[in-house]
Amino acid sequence: MADEQLVRLARGYRVGTGYTDWRGRTVEVPRDTIVAVLAALGVDAATPAAVRAELARLEERGRTRPLPPVVVCWADERSGAGRIAVPARPAPGAEALLIRADGGTSRLPPAGRRRTSGPDPVDHDLYLLPEGTPPGLHRLRLRRNGREEETALLVAPARLKEAPRAWGLMAQLYSVRSRASWGMGDLRDLADLAAWGAEALGADFVLVNPLHAAEPVPPVNPSPYSPMSRRFAAPLYLRIEDLPEYAALGPADRERVEALAAPLRRKARTLREIDRDRIWRAKLAALEICHRQRRGTRQQDDYERFKKREGEALTAFATWCALAEEHGPDWRCWPAALQDPAAPAVAAERRRLAGRIDFHTWLQWRLDEQLAEAQSAARRAGMRIGIVHDLAVGVAHGGADTWIHRAVFAAGMSVGAPPDEFNQRGQDWGQPPWHPRRLAEAEYRPYRGMLAAALRHGGGLRLDHAMQISRLWWVPEGRSPAEGTYVGYDREAMLACLVLEAARTGAVVIGEDLGTVEPEVRADLAARGVLGTDLLWFERDEHGRPRPPGAWREPALATVGTHDMPPITGFLHGDHVVLRARLGLLTRPAPEEAADHRAALAAWLALLADQGLLTTRPEEILRALAGGSTAHDEEVVTALHAFLARTPARLLGIALTDAVGERRIQNQPGTGDEHPNWRIPLADAQGRPVLLDDLPTARIRALLAPVLQRSPDSASR
Repeated sequence: MADEQLVRLARGYRVGTGYTDWRGRTVEVPRDTIVAVLAALGVDAATPAAVRAELARLEERGRTRPLPPVVVCWADERSGAGRIAVPARPAPGAEALLIRADGGTSRLPPAGRRRTSGPDPVDHDLYLLPEGTPPGLHRLRLRRNGREEETALLVAPARLKEAPRAWGLMAQLYSVRSRASWGMGDLRDLADLAAWGAEALGADFVLVNPLHAAEPVPPVNPSPYSPMSRRFAAPLYLRIEDLPEYAALGPADRERVEALAAPLRRKARTLREIDRDRIWRAKLAALEICHRQRRGTRQQDDYERFKKREGEALTAFATWCALAEEHGPDWRCWPAALQDPAAPAVAAERRRLAGRIDFHTWLQWRLDEQLAEAQSAARRAGMRIGIVHDLAVGVAHGGADTWIHRAVFAAGMSVGAPPDEFNQRGQDWGQPPWHPRRLAEAEYRPYRGMLAAALRHGGGLRLDHAMQISRLWWVPEGRSPAEGTYVGYDREAMLACLVLEAARTGAVVIGEDLGTVEPEVRADLAARGVLGTDLLWFERDEHGRPRPPGAWREPALATVGTHDMPPITGFLHGDHVVLRARLGLLTRPAPEEAADHRAALAAWLALLADQGLLTTRPEEILRALAGGSTAHDEEVVTALHAFLARTPARLLGIALTDAVGERRIQNQPGTGDEHPNWRIPLADAQGRPVLLDDLPTARIRALLAPVLQRSPDSASR
């Protein structure tokens, strides 16, 4: 148990000393965890004397109240006017100057003083932002008490535009294979899936897994949520035949490329696991053949413009890729001279590896084009939103992002989650968290660049683990996930970055706010026009009963399940309980877990019956399920989607796995090779492979009829 002074110090740095778990119980954080987390933040709490000294420094900052690294101003959408709040000092008479991004300056008139609410109220001086100030990053200069201070001023729209009332498909793109793709879904398959969803079903969006960059050489981590970089994309998703360079190949080179593709296409007609290593080796060989083709003047000009737009970030990423090919994808294991991107040895390697660096730069250029084409195809087919990309919560410890932006990540820590209902031992995702202070001192540039890239070629963005804008569960290396604690971030600044970048493209933003999310986080997201996520199996009232459709949230994406849970039919049959018991992931006896599952399922079936959505009595369905019968699976799947259609949620998400009858779990958190996570190709209820070319349109239309009828403006297209 932590002492009072350590608790005060931890609170000053937004480090949690206790939390409320998924059962509503208060859990105290171990003292060793608090000390380790503070150390990662650069705060010495190893001894009582050190704690006292750090408290004194913290209190001194409280008295002097320096300007924070970034000040946020929420501007009116129409006028651009707003109020700027800065920590106040006792002496009046401060002068404020706005230095716009274009170099223009304006005096800022004072607008009074405001005190924040909460346990530690702080007075803020207010200044008026001039009308017409464009959103973006400006500078704020303040002269007070004879001193001049300057800081970044982030001006963001007060609210995103309202999302349309619509529905769409959710898919793990790698699992959606076609006859033409190389053993896994690619960006052409994404474009075709979006066009089919719009034209055949009236869908308005396709939400896909993260397409972030993976390892440049095998082995490739199959998890799309453990990338090497969130700023760049994975060339695994390129459609080789759509490259302009492929069209220019001679007969011999084309024959070589076809020989690489043919065995992968044949395997795609089976249920064998997706083999990213084999696919990437084949694609890499084909891409190298294509890269050797000469570019015309117009293409070269386009390439140069792309490189100029992406700037040093692209060069640094391509350099990491080239070095990783020789030294492995974990830069922490590289020679010491190469572990700093600014080191002279890295500059020398850039010259030596110029050809490979150009290759990886070219890959990102072609990815940018195919991502743009996928969104264009979706919109041409009639989708109002189009592709909704998924932003993972973190990156690999030794990946490109941590090499490029090493200073803004906290060493010795991993992001995860405390124990919850479906992961009762907690989770350690093996990803370093942002360092809150250093990220702010960098004016959130790495974060904003990542968001801008994710939003460039889509109509929406899903923020995996939406709490990442407010707090993350930090797990000290060597400790179990249950021994972690929450560390807070400047939520207003993180949210302002998100809203600013989304507003530039008019995108819809969805926050995955499941689990133990602070109510104020949900309120702040909603206030800024960011949708939440309502997951049917988790929607219960204060008494633990299933929540009727009219009580669901309106500003949200409503779904039945998520990629971390079994598809509907797998859930009905309790496959997840059996799997977790076999893998030792439960913290209580399997019969108890199974009994709870049956009780929860019975409650949902009863509510579906009360809503008039079932033709079979719940008791009969439960008896059939207990006997292993699948006779009522489709009836329940249809009823659950009809239930979603009765909620007020602005967006409905329908999993492609549920639409085709897939039963297998795509991902079981807390496992590695014990379960084939992220490697399961799409199949139907009979266990037969389902290719994109053969999607059963009539059956899916019948299954989703209530959803299609919910939004007449999209269903009638």
